[in-house]
Amino acid sequence: MQETPLAKYLPNVSKLIFGCMGLGGEWNKDAIDQTHIKQAHNCIDSALAGGINFFDHADIYTFGKAEQVFGTVLAQRPELREQLYIQSKCGIRFADEHGPKRYDSSAQWIEHSVNGSLKRLNCDYLDVLMLHRPDPLMQPAEVAAVFSRLKQSGKVRHFAVSNMQQQHIQFLQNALDMPIVANQIEASLQKSGWVDQGVYAGNSQGNTINFTPGCIEYCREQEIQIQSWGSLCQGVYSGKSIENASPAERNTALLVSKLAVLYNTSAEAIVLAWLLRHPALIQPVIGTTNSQRIANACDAINVQLSREHWYALYVSAKGYELP
Repeated sequence: MQETPLAKYLPNVSKLIFGCMGLGGEWNKDAIDQTHIKQAHNCIDSALAGGINFFDHADIYTFGKAEQVFGTVLAQRPELREQLYIQSKCGIRFADEHGPKRYDSSAQWIEHSVNGSLKRLNCDYLDVLMLHRPDPLMQPAEVAAVFSRLKQSGKVRHFAVSNMQQQHIQFLQNALDMPIVANQIEASLQKSGWVDQGVYAGNSQGNTINFTPGCIEYCREQEIQIQSWGSLCQGVYSGKSIENASPAERNTALLVSKLAVLYNTSAEAIVLAWLLRHPALIQPVIGTTNSQRIANACDAINVQLSREHWYALYVSAKGYELP
């Protein structure tokens, strides 16, 4: 399997990412407890055992508790920090006394967020900082200035974006003196707009596709790492009850099971292998906190789907043949 584009900046970075959104308990202001800390230890150990050394955070995940519990593990086992890469995101602000839920790419908020993440994570630096979502009020020069300060101070080593399309990335990159190294988007066997936008180009069946054409190709040309969130499709094809599933979901779950037997692997690995088979060298984020499912997912890097099986999964998930 080819090296991912991000390996140019993060040597030996894993081809899968562990998403930490499920750490720290519920999305509330309750304090973390020993159960949450034990879960974080288990998840980190399971990921590392499976070859994953890249951990994805955001300042908002479980209201900051995901970073806090991860930081508690690092405080208890400081030797782990040099064994892994940490990525976090900023730019989403929840509703408060100042306004509604909103996006904020101002220099003041980015710096505030990074300082908060580092404190919660018990870290001196982030390997990657992502802007979480496009902010219509973003000023690229202002972002460039704060990115430079964060890099010079040693607090952030590399910068990236999330949920952005080609025009957003180009607009920001033109103001920066460092590369945008990654773009994290929703991409999976279930959410295939990122593939559909090319397949249905010029076809009336593609009128409702909600994905801007050219983003995948642009990232490939610029060697910007594409990361995918929602990669495991919330377990729809790999163990979740299909009682209330659509016919396409039910058929695809059965196909995934058959292919798992054929390739001598897990259903989770087949679902992720579909992403890994794409030549964009996508880095899937897995968000499960179940140790067995983490182990199952990690086997995806050993699966090379045939072209026919890749298309069989794609068509099955859509529920109808291609044009």
